[in-house]
Amino acid sequence: MKLFDVYPLMNVTPVKAKDCILWDENGKEYLDLYGGHAVISIGHSHPYYVEKLTEQVNNIGFYSNSVNIPIQQELAEKLGRLSGYDEYTLFLVNSGAEANENAVKLASFHTGKDRVIAFKGAFHGRTSGTVALTDNPKIVAPFNAHHKVSFVDFNIDEVKEVIAGGDVAALIYEPIQGVGGIILPSDEFVQELRKVCTENGVVLIADEIQCGYGRSGKFFAHQHSDIKADLITMAKGMGNGFPIGGVLISPEFEASYGLLGTTFGGNHLACAAAVAVLDVIEKENLIDNAKEIGEYVGIELNRFPMIKEVRGRGSMIGIEFDFPINELKNNLLTKHNIFVGYAGTNVIRLLPPLTVTKAYVDKFIDALQTEINNIING
Repeated sequence: MKLFDVYPLMNVTPVKAKDCILWDENGKEYLDLYGGHAVISIGHSHPYYVEKLTEQVNNIGFYSNSVNIPIQQELAEKLGRLSGYDEYTLFLVNSGAEANENAVKLASFHTGKDRVIAFKGAFHGRTSGTVALTDNPKIVAPFNAHHKVSFVDFNIDEVKEVIAGGDVAALIYEPIQGVGGIILPSDEFVQELRKVCTENGVVLIADEIQCGYGRSGKFFAHQHSDIKADLITMAKGMGNGFPIGGVLISPEFEASYGLLGTTFGGNHLACAAAVAVLDVIEKENLIDNAKEIGEYVGIELNRFPMIKEVRGRGSMIGIEFDFPINELKNNLLTKHNIFVGYAGTNVIRLLPPLTVTKAYVDKFIDALQTEINNIING
């Protein structure tokens, strides 16, 4: 049997990883400034993380949500305290798409309505409801296309016009669009969005799957806008590579047996991973580090020729060029052994572990300078 061929693969086979470094099967060393697509939050193979997962699996790795699982409550308490959302409740799932599916379902139950507003450039997942909320027709199958979704620009009048139809259950937004190219709505726009949703009984969902968990320099990226969302979805960096996701739920939502459910969500191993992540984030001040790294990268890169714009917050950084970056990205990997991401044709994305240091950033900047010089000199 072969694998279903849906991923264009880089010709690298990592077999070992530590903090921000990967090694392939030949012992070649790579600098990871992509974090497995924003997943690695506390660095690869962090010793505390490995210890906690090992300890947990040596005791019990899994049982379903039909029994008491105390580590779920431990996770909820730590997450509430560190995020500033103590009064909210937590529903645990396995992935970002699943988190968004459940958030939209909750909003629809809560309001009795069936339309969702999303933004142009959005990416919210690949499952049936979330792919309909994703602004990419190429990955939306006919079966998925029947959901009532309205895509709008970051324009409050467009939002109000859709809400005026009377059938909007929720509005979902990424405080920083990742796949869309590290695009940020203004804080003023987000504050107006919060006001309009409140006035019209529309549930505001903040998709923090990629931009959350300390990456932006605050625990959640929407906190830069000084608002609270009704539902907050999480995954990626939440487990440092172990599959886990979650929804933070406002006290306005009432739980009932059977309303939501999952077999694997909140299992012992996943929660052990997530608790370890929170412990390390707090102990090692990784949110502050992400903020400092973002400021440093911005200062260093804004002096470069051929860079159109540097944008983002914290260690979620988009570098837009005025030319297609495919060759540049490939050269960073093949000539300098540096993993970076991309968005569209002209944007390099940096999504490093939150443990990344200025020394690692300097290595990237030196490599980027070399490649830009090569382009300038032909």
